[in-house]
Order: sequence, then structure tokens, then C-alpha cells
Amino acid sequence: MATDVVAPISPLTPPLTAERPVVWPERAAAQLSCGIAVHLVERHTIPKFSIQLFIRSGKAMAAITDPAVAELTSALLRTGTATRSENAVDDELRRIGAELGAGAGADASWIAATGLSEFSPELLAMVADLARHPAFPIGPFERERGNAVEAVRLERTSPAFLASERLRKVLFGEHPYAIVAPTEEQVAATSREQIAEFHQIHYSPANALLLAVGDFSATQFVEQLERAFSGWSGPQVEQPDEVPLPSHFGRHVWLVHVPGAVQTQIAAANLAITRNHPDWLRLTLANAIYGGAFHSRLVANIREQKGYTYSPRSGLTALRRHGYFSVHAAVRNEVVAATLTEMFYELDRIRALPVRDDELSDARAYLSGVFSLGIATLDGLAGQLATVYVNELPEDYLETYRDKIRAVTAEEVIAAARAYFDSSNSQIILVGDAGQIGEQARLFGDVQVYDAQGKLLSAD
Repeated sequence: MATDVVAPISPLTPPLTAERPVVWPERAAAQLSCGIAVHLVERHTIPKFSIQLFIRSGKAMAAITDPAVAELTSALLRTGTATRSENAVDDELRRIGAELGAGAGADASWIAATGLSEFSPELLAMVADLARHPAFPIGPFERERGNAVEAVRLERTSPAFLASERLRKVLFGEHPYAIVAPTEEQVAATSREQIAEFHQIHYSPANALLLAVGDFSATQFVEQLERAFSGWSGPQVEQPDEVPLPSHFGRHVWLVHVPGAVQTQIAAANLAITRNHPDWLRLTLANAIYGGAFHSRLVANIREQKGYTYSPRSGLTALRRHGYFSVHAAVRNEVVAATLTEMFYELDRIRALPVRDDELSDARAYLSGVFSLGIATLDGLAGQLATVYVNELPEDYLETYRDKIRAVTAEEVIAAARAYFDSSNSQIILVGDAGQIGEQARLFGDVQVYDAQGKLLSAD
């Protein structure tokens, strides 16, 4: 009887091949007669295209007076126009095989759509109609407002949300960036008239940016855009005055009390920089080494060695006017102090000791690889373009990204860590049971205790 011969498995891992060069598709820029700035990338891999219409006004623009209005406005855009009912919008999207959504972040609102290239005139006409002529019908308005109230109520059961909300309030004080989400009462009090007014002021071609990626001729696509947006007019939008940010000296603990919680959400944060700062890529690399990648020091320490949590992480958040650095973990109540100790130990270590050559090489390869994966699809490439143009980065940012990441030195990493990882003045957010973690919290500074609705309960 014959037997199969199995070749022995080599114990050697094959060497990595050289990084493939990125072949960038053709890029074009234009300005429509109505004033919209347009950036296009032709990509003829599949017969589809993706479009993003950005309005450079988001939640921060109205956060102080009405923190719910920007999100409700974007949610209501696809509920109908003067000539299209909500059902007609849905029927037309199904007929042409397209998808469409809208949303609002801190600094921008948007409409995003993806469809087959052969139906681009129809989809562009719909996007333009929704942006220019939303009807805000009363039935859908009441439905979406009710959904928003429920969403806020649900968010307040999430420790991660409560930590993010308190973190932003601590870092930004009276600045509009301090407001992550409205209260239930604020959502319920938002009127249809307020939404219509926000749209009238902010949804203007002078305040708009349009990005498109896909299987089209840039020249013909611009002609289609001209037809779709012809006649749209509107003024420039005035930017609000800058609000001073609070200054924090020393570590302080801000504890959100969740009675009976068996786990604690931890965050430590400090103000940092925005994407267009010259140190951004150096700080990005420092963050990847510290805690922004799965092979980072933070993961090796508190996940692999200590077993305190499965997914610790650090990150950089860049808003239009300000940015911040933060570290997060969810841990058992009994190891809150131990986890914070290791977080700050690793922060102090990367600020004090040189980065090893293998760490630097691994972090460069990780960031370069993630970047390459991020531009492999239409949506990924569209997202990268949005990063460039929404943040007003240099025109060659994408083309030079990998080279610039590879050029960052160990000395530049430690310099960025010393400048922007402010260990001694970090603000610490804890979301958990104050009775179980209060004594651990006091090891790291004065403690203020809040409830889940943001009411101050006690302060040291």
C-alpha cells in the first residue's frame, strides 16, 4: 500500500520581500462655477465610484447653543426634498444600485454616496438635491429626533462613552470641542426651525468640498457636477472666535461613578497637536511604539506580561483647531492603580530612553503597511483623500507619506515623546464604582466624582 510522503516543514521563516511601490492614479482638481472646490481621482479597477460632499461646519459650530442640531440636520437630509419624498429617495437608490448616507463630526458634516459609474448623473443629481433642498418633513423630523433621544440614552450606559465625554470636558473646558454629545433634554428641545436655520447658514457652496474616486473621466465628471450643482449659491460661513483652553498642572483624577461596575474604564490624556503640525508624523511613530499598534510597548506590558486587559491602546485625535493624545484600557477594579502605574511607566520610559532599532523598524513597517492597505479600495482611498483635503495638508502628503515615515529617526521619536506625551500633567479619567476604586484613584492625584449625567458628586 502506497503512503504519502510529507515534506518536512522548514523552521525558517521566509524573508520579507521588498515593499511594493504605490502606483498613484491620476488626480485632478477643479472649482465649480458655484464655488465648490473639487478633487477627483480616476481609478478604473471596477465600474463604480464614490463621492463625498463635505460641509465645513460640524457639531462644534453649534455646540454651545444647540449641540444636537448638526447631527439632526445630517440625519434628516435623506428624508426628502421639495421634489423627492423619502420613499422616492429610497426607490431611486435601489433602482440605480447605489448607497447614500450622511453624518456630522466635530468639524464637518457630509453626504457620502457610492454607485455604479453608468448611473453617476442620477446619483450626483440626488446628492445635490439633498444638499440644497431638504424639506425636513415634520413626520421624519419627529422620528429622527426620537431616535436621537434614545441613542443618547443608550450612550450613557457605555463606560467608553462616559470616559470620552468626561475626557473632552476636562481637556477643552468652555471650548465647543468639550461637548461630545447633547443631553436627552437638549435633543428633545431642538426644533425643526433650528435645523432649517442651521442648514440655510452652513450648507453653502462656499463652505463645501467635494471629493470623488472611481471609474470616470475627470473632465466628464466635472461637467456632470456642474449640471448637478448649477445655480447653488450662498455666503461664506464665519468661523467662531477661538476659546482659551484650560491649563492643567499636575495629575488629577476625574471619576465617573457607575454603581456596581465590576470593571473600570481608564483614560489618561493631554493636549497635543493637529495633523498639519510639522511634528505630526514623528508623533505618530512615537505613538505606534508606545501604544498605538498591537506590538507596542503598552500591549506587551499590561496585556501580555501582566494580563490586566486584552486591548490597551493609545491614540492621537486631531480636530481642526486642536488635538490631544490619550491612552485607554478597560480593567478589573482591583488592578486600576497597577494599570495606571504601568501606563505612566511606559510613558516615562519612551520619553527618557532611546528607542531600539528593531522597535523603530517594526513601527515604520506597521504604519507603512496600514497606509498601503488603506488605499487599496475605493472607500479607503476616498478616506485618505478626505484626510488630506479636509485637514488642508500638502498636496503630496499621500505620495510622500511612506518615505517620510521611513525617514523618522530614533532621536526624533524621543523628541516628539518628550514634547507631546505630557506624563506629569496627564488628566486621568476613571469610569467605575467609586466605592471600589476611590482609594486607588487617590494615589494619582486629587479626585472629583461625577455621576453618569455629569453632575458633580464630590471633590477632594
